[in-house]
Amino acid sequence: MKFVAWRGLSDAYRSAVEGHSPWSAADHDPQPICMRDVEQAELPDSLRHAIRTEGIGAVCFIPIIEGGRLLGKFMAYFDEPHDCSAEQIEVARTIARQLGFGIERVKAQNAAQRLAAIVESSHDAIVSKDLRGIVSTWNRGAERLFGYTAAEMVGKPITTIIPEDRLGEEPLILGRIRNGELVDHFETVRRRKDGTLVDISLTISPVRDASGRIVGASKIARDITDKKVAEAKIQDSERHLQDLLAAIPAAIYTTDRDGKITYFNEAAVQLAGRTPVIGTDEWCVTWKLYWPDGTPLPHDQCPMAISLREGRPIRGYEAVAERPDGRRVPFIPYPTPMRDAAGNITGAINMLVDVSERKQAESQQRILLDELNHRVKNNMMMLKSLLSVAARTSKSSEARTVLDEASKRVAAMAAAQRVLYDTPDAINFGAEPFLGAVCETARQMFPPAVQLVCEADPIQLPNDIAMPLALTINELLINAVKYGLPGNGHGTIRVSIRQNGRTISLAVEDEGPGFELDSVRSSSSGLRLVEGLVRQIGGTFEVGRHPSRCTVTFCQMPQEIGLATKSSDT
Repeated sequence: MKFVAWRGLSDAYRSAVEGHSPWSAADHDPQPICMRDVEQAELPDSLRHAIRTEGIGAVCFIPIIEGGRLLGKFMAYFDEPHDCSAEQIEVARTIARQLGFGIERVKAQNAAQRLAAIVESSHDAIVSKDLRGIVSTWNRGAERLFGYTAAEMVGKPITTIIPEDRLGEEPLILGRIRNGELVDHFETVRRRKDGTLVDISLTISPVRDASGRIVGASKIARDITDKKVAEAKIQDSERHLQDLLAAIPAAIYTTDRDGKITYFNEAAVQLAGRTPVIGTDEWCVTWKLYWPDGTPLPHDQCPMAISLREGRPIRGYEAVAERPDGRRVPFIPYPTPMRDAAGNITGAINMLVDVSERKQAESQQRILLDELNHRVKNNMMMLKSLLSVAARTSKSSEARTVLDEASKRVAAMAAAQRVLYDTPDAINFGAEPFLGAVCETARQMFPPAVQLVCEADPIQLPNDIAMPLALTINELLINAVKYGLPGNGHGTIRVSIRQNGRTISLAVEDEGPGFELDSVRSSSSGLRLVEGLVRQIGGTFEVGRHPSRCTVTFCQMPQEIGLATKSSDT
């Protein structure tokens, strides 16, 4: 409690005892409390000291009450011990009752003034009427919305602003009001003074008198013309969007944030072989799902479910849908979350691209490539055999050397072709199996004492450099065997393919003294061939000593392909 009026009390005393009350706020109908002698009363030491310093001998606390509710307290102080008589207490209570009545009346007047100010300043139309529909009050918001002044409407029926085709609404509204019902957010149309119609939203509440009897209604009307226009635009936009989605040949559907299907186009029905059930089906329109390898894919683990859980688009997956008739359709999904203006996920949209025809084309292409590779392989082996026979039967040592080198080159190309033939990737090959195959083929044509150590990073390279790279390795190995081993033909040759960022390096290292490229270029057809092959792949060729090493550096990254499948860690 705070002091609001006093006489004869010091500032120090008021500061010391302010906030003290002998009753709690929850007490109902509290009674007066009199202390005839404060020195004998049980009080905290700090409060007793403040009272003694003020020179107070006795005090009487009279509660200020209205309707049994504690509003404050009226206090009478005496400078010496004093017994308050019943008449004095009753006088004090009478004063307290008058104070309570005055306080409540002031509060009610203030509340009424505030309410009137709120009603008058409200942008919404606020109207009251009796149970016959006669207008009692009409604020400025109603004047702005309907064009009638308060003088024109007060005392007139509310049907003045109701169009003829909606006059039946008023009896129904008044009937609900008589039953004590609230009519909330009732959207309708009313007529302005100039005859134009306006879309409004009504909230109508019963008005009761002091006894609780319903005597009328208060009405709040809000202009929703802009809302109606916005809703019409949204509906037009949604229809336009659905028309666009329906026209797209790919299967498209949407879900809410919990994964329930909310929309699907006809293409989705055709792909799934069934009509999805909106609000029931979850995550996908399909009946059953599988990974490309045939492993079952639960719907709650499909890309759409992952997209909603993680809040991000999912790309790079392929799946298979099984229709109710048993037919399986491979497809690529493109699930993407949808968000509201605040960034919260409201659902997701997914497009399923049927890749059945492409799969068939790829299978046919694979068959043709396999046949082509098989024929190329056989032709290379036949060419190598012919060259080997020609080298063995030739009487010219120079011819035998040339034919033998040509046979080794064809063998290197055949080794590279085997790697390309065996890889499932149509446009890239692995550096590790490629280097192993080329080195193994070369090893078979070298003396048994020659050791080849081959190492390659697990990287992918484009197919169009396979043949130039195989021939380069073959030439460098032949050169290392000829000139990089001791006189007894024993030794180790190291071959490596390494990646450093976007740069790839091929290195052939032997145990010989090395050589200067410029001094031997004119006399070595093999090195001239290597330089030509390196230029073909856009690389550089360097020769170093200590150790003796030939290095080819190039930048050939694997080519991208458009189809991705399930990763091994999914």
